[in-house]
Amino acid sequence: MHVKKPAKHRTVKLSGADLAFSLIVYTVAIIFLLLILYPIYFIIIASFSNPYAVSGGNVWFWPVGFTLDGYKELFKYGDIWTGYLNTIIYTALGTFIGLAVNIPAAYALSRKDLWGRRFLTFIFIFTMFFNGGLIPTYLTIQDFNLYNTIWVMVLPFSVSVYNILVARTFFDSSLPRDLWDAAQIDGCGNLRNFFGIVLPLSKAVIAVIALWTAVGQWNSYFNALIYLKDRQLYPLQLILRDILITNNVQSALGTGEAAQIALRLAALMRYSVIIVSTLPVMLMYPFVQKYFNQGVMIGAVKG
Repeated sequence: MHVKKPAKHRTVKLSGADLAFSLIVYTVAIIFLLLILYPIYFIIIASFSNPYAVSGGNVWFWPVGFTLDGYKELFKYGDIWTGYLNTIIYTALGTFIGLAVNIPAAYALSRKDLWGRRFLTFIFIFTMFFNGGLIPTYLTIQDFNLYNTIWVMVLPFSVSVYNILVARTFFDSSLPRDLWDAAQIDGCGNLRNFFGIVLPLSKAVIAVIALWTAVGQWNSYFNALIYLKDRQLYPLQLILRDILITNNVQSALGTGEAAQIALRLAALMRYSVIIVSTLPVMLMYPFVQKYFNQGVMIGAVKG
C-alpha cells in the first residue's frame, strides 16, 4: 500500500518592503497600547504612593513612598459596602431585564413577516434622538410609584435602542432563513423557534449586550442622583462621590497640620476610588472579550 507523505509547509519569505511595513505596524500598535495602558497603570501605582511624590512628578514606573492609607481611609466608611451591594443588585437585575426586553424586541424587528416592521424600526430609532426630557420623565416615574425604589434603577431605562439594532443586525446576517423554514415544516412556532433555535445560536451577541448593559449599569450614577433620596439605596458610584466631596470640603475648611493631613488623604482617595469602582468590571471583561470583539464587528457589518 502506497503511503502518502505529509505535505511540507512552504516558508513564505517576506520582502524588505513587507518587513519594513510590518515593523512600522507593530511599532505603532505598541505605542498606542502603551498610551492606553499607562494611564491605568499610573492610577494603580499612584493609589499606593505618597501624594506629594505624585503631585511632584516623581511617580513614573513604581510606587514612591508605598502606603495603604488611601484604601484604609476609604473603607472606614460603612456606606461603601452598602453601595457595593446595591450596585451588584442593580447590575444583576438591570442586565437580566435589559436582555429580557432588548433581545426579543430585536428578534421581532428582524422578522421580515412582522407587520409594520419599518414603521416600528423608525419609532425605535426616533427615540435615540428625541425624548421627553428630564421633567416629564421625572413626573412619569413619580406617577408609576417608582421614585426612591430599587426599580427606578432597572426598569424605566432598560430599553436600549442601540443594543436592539445590534442584536437585530446579528439575527438578520448570522441566522440563515433556511433554519426558520425548516422549523416551520416541523411545526415550530415563533416562540419555540426563538427559545429553541435562535437563543442557543446567539450566545455571542447575548454576551456582548450583557456586557454593555452591565458596564452601563455599574457606572450609572445620574439616575440615582435624580430619582433616589434614601441613602440606603445609593449605588457605589454615588457613595464614592459623596465621600470625595466630604473629604475635599474637610481639607478646604481645615487649618494647619490637620488640613495638610486631610488634603493628603483626599488626594490618595481619588486614585483609590477609581480602583475600587472599576476593578470588578475590569476583572469581568476578559471572560467576554472574544464575544465583545465579535459584537463590535456585528454592528459594523450592516445597519
